[in-house]
Amino acid sequence: MAVGLGGCVPVFAGLAGVVLGPGMLGPGMLAGGAPGLDAAGDSHFRYLSGLLLGIGLGFWSTIPALPRRGARFRLLTAIVVLGGLARLAALPLQGWPGWPMVAALGMELVVTPLLCLFQARFAAPQRD
Repeated sequence: MAVGLGGCVPVFAGLAGVVLGPGMLGPGMLAGGAPGLDAAGDSHFRYLSGLLLGIGLGFWSTIPALPRRGARFRLLTAIVVLGGLARLAALPLQGWPGWPMVAALGMELVVTPLLCLFQARFAAPQRD
């Protein structure tokens, strides 16, 4: 259940980014308060949103056989943590990104690794 609920965040955020583009962030959320991105920036934003959607669907795909999907779960977790570290590295360079991005950082660097530890613990009895 925790994996299913946690997977809602990347699935819905990724889907919103694909459909709405940078507009999903709301006014003033783009770097420097810019009202929008050019076509290349919009395209890249939607591409990264599609990756986020795929990561969420990947986590959901582990649910039916969670104890046997450890390798997939660890790979997805590593991808998410790497993205979180990149976001964290931007803080001193770009400043405070706002609460939604800080919440995403918490999901990336705290919640997802904890779910991965849970998955490993859940899978451990299955190895015997």
